[in-house]
Amino acid sequence: MSIVLTEFARPRLFPRTPRANTIQDCSAEQFVQHLNTHAPFKVLDGYAPFCKLHVYENWTSTRCLTVPITAANRHQLRSGYEARNRDELPVLVRWFEGVESPVANYLVVILYSAEQLAKEGTDIVADWGIVGCIYTAEPEEVPMAPITMMRNALGVEEGGSGVPLDREAYARAVAFWEANANWRG
Repeated sequence: MSIVLTEFARPRLFPRTPRANTIQDCSAEQFVQHLNTHAPFKVLDGYAPFCKLHVYENWTSTRCLTVPITAANRHQLRSGYEARNRDELPVLVRWFEGVESPVANYLVVILYSAEQLAKEGTDIVADWGIVGCIYTAEPEEVPMAPITMMRNALGVEEGGSGVPLDREAYARAVAFWEANANWRG
């Protein structure tokens, strides 16, 4: 099985100007090489048959993506409208400023099959393409953000995957994201 980094994921995981809340201590090329030469700690099914999650023990100093919202840090939450890239519509997002999370124990790499990526207009020369990565304390998936689930349900024309909304998964995601938020360094 071969894995490549998609152009969609590259700027989010390895931005031109490094940020504290992205992958640390390795280049994009080193990251992909590690995934292709080391077996994952475990493999999880994603939200659709074309999506797999490869869980790796964190070999970097990358920090967890999310922080629990508490009375002590709620005042540090910020929000704004943002698009993940130029082709997508901006959506409302929120994050912490001035909060630092602990070093992640696991990197959960989100992979899409080459066939799905081709349907979405991205051809790769590999079996799987990296579309994201979750940095977490537990070897489990953090629920997809509710807005991402909605975008996916809208279809590939709007930056999604075309997978219909699963109401139960959406409710679980809302419960998680009401109590947690991303942070920015």
